[in-house]
Amino acid sequence: MNQPIARVFALVVLLFAVLIAFTSRWTIFEAASLRANVLNKRPLLEQREIDRGSILAADGTVLARSVLAPHSRGSEAFYEREYPTGEQFAHAVGYWNIDFGSTGLEQYRNAALSGQTGTNLQRILDQLQGRTPTGDALYTTLNARAQRVAMNALAGREGAVVALDPRTGAVLVMASSPSFDANSIRVPGGYAALARGGSGQRLVNRATQFGYAPGSTFKVVTATAAIDSGGFTPESTVSGKDGVRISGVPLSNDNHESFGALTLTQGLAKSVNTVWAQVAERVGKATMARYMSRFGFDSKPPLDYPAAEMSPSGEYEGPRLVAPTSELVDVGRMGIGQDKLAVTPLQMAEVAAAVANGGRLMAPRLSDRVVDRDGRTVESFGPHLQSVVMKPSTAAAVNSMMQAVVTEGTGTSAQIPGVAVAGKTGTAETQIGNTINNVWFIAFAPANAPRIAIAVTLKGVPGFGGAFAAPVARAVMESVLHG
Repeated sequence: MNQPIARVFALVVLLFAVLIAFTSRWTIFEAASLRANVLNKRPLLEQREIDRGSILAADGTVLARSVLAPHSRGSEAFYEREYPTGEQFAHAVGYWNIDFGSTGLEQYRNAALSGQTGTNLQRILDQLQGRTPTGDALYTTLNARAQRVAMNALAGREGAVVALDPRTGAVLVMASSPSFDANSIRVPGGYAALARGGSGQRLVNRATQFGYAPGSTFKVVTATAAIDSGGFTPESTVSGKDGVRISGVPLSNDNHESFGALTLTQGLAKSVNTVWAQVAERVGKATMARYMSRFGFDSKPPLDYPAAEMSPSGEYEGPRLVAPTSELVDVGRMGIGQDKLAVTPLQMAEVAAAVANGGRLMAPRLSDRVVDRDGRTVESFGPHLQSVVMKPSTAAAVNSMMQAVVTEGTGTSAQIPGVAVAGKTGTAETQIGNTINNVWFIAFAPANAPRIAIAVTLKGVPGFGGAFAAPVARAVMESVLHG
């Protein structure tokens, strides 16, 4: 072979090697990153031809399913998603749409729902053999009856409800209001109608995004830090006098009530601001920061849900999250749920769940198991410990203090006949001098063997957490305990 021919041969071999290398790169080694690229629409177009698996509540109620699109037939058949429960589960389930992408569980569990859980090589072999992928079904932890009760109790008002099983972290309820009907996205102009103007807020999951000042529900965090760190007991006494100076500025109690020396239990039951602000100052920023971190503040929750649809809870300076130890933080006012706090209902449900579960916080989860078309469970999602927040003795003490809130304090409207309930009210004043507030209630029951931990928030209501949020929590807890 002469030299010119050898050079041409070497060049051809080199080009062929480059072709094989780049083909292998995109089809095998980096296929996952290529499919995940938002600019790559091919996976969406392919998935339109896949019969995606259904999403179901814990009792088998169908929350999402695939249906043949109108006018599709034969080899050109393609599918659309249908949501039989309308607005009831919209934020937890999310939506999947060829034009507008996906959210919620539809996005987070897309691989299982679209039959893409095998290896890249296996998918290539299936394509060569002409096999059309079919999706697996996802069973969630959601309690269909309790979710409907929560949505009905919210009654279209801006707010959210999150309920957890404190023993396992299973999300029983994730309700956000106002909600939206994902079926409308299939209708021409439907998504634009949801996304424009004030109605665009319907797409925000208030259970996991942005957040509100928690008001006095945060006193549970302060109580935990105070008792678990050894500085206080439930019987420690603190002055409840109105107008105590906190960070050099007088702090008022509700209705300017003034008290003498109160135990921490009495201070929580009556929700006395000056008691808990003084406790927070004595505990200090470093200790408060340590316990907030254990509860999950200052980071996004480890929930099986898209990270872009969750916000960390904590102290904010404008859009920026700041550490509880920052010089910008007024620890006394933070300790009563004011200052710069913005928290989500999911985070406050985790606070209640940690106390309910003896100080052990279980990671929240929406998924229970993935089941194939033959009814076989191909993947299960069990409980995982997120953190040990406090000693069991501390949890027992805070549990008793929260029960006093419901039996004789500000949360009596959460009482359930024959069931011991532990809770805490919260009211964040939004208009100085008016009675329009953002209100909260967190709770768990039965207090001696908790099966549900819950957080409820409502925005812009004319009253207090005990009057507005506590009855919502009670209705949801009853539906789980007596359902």
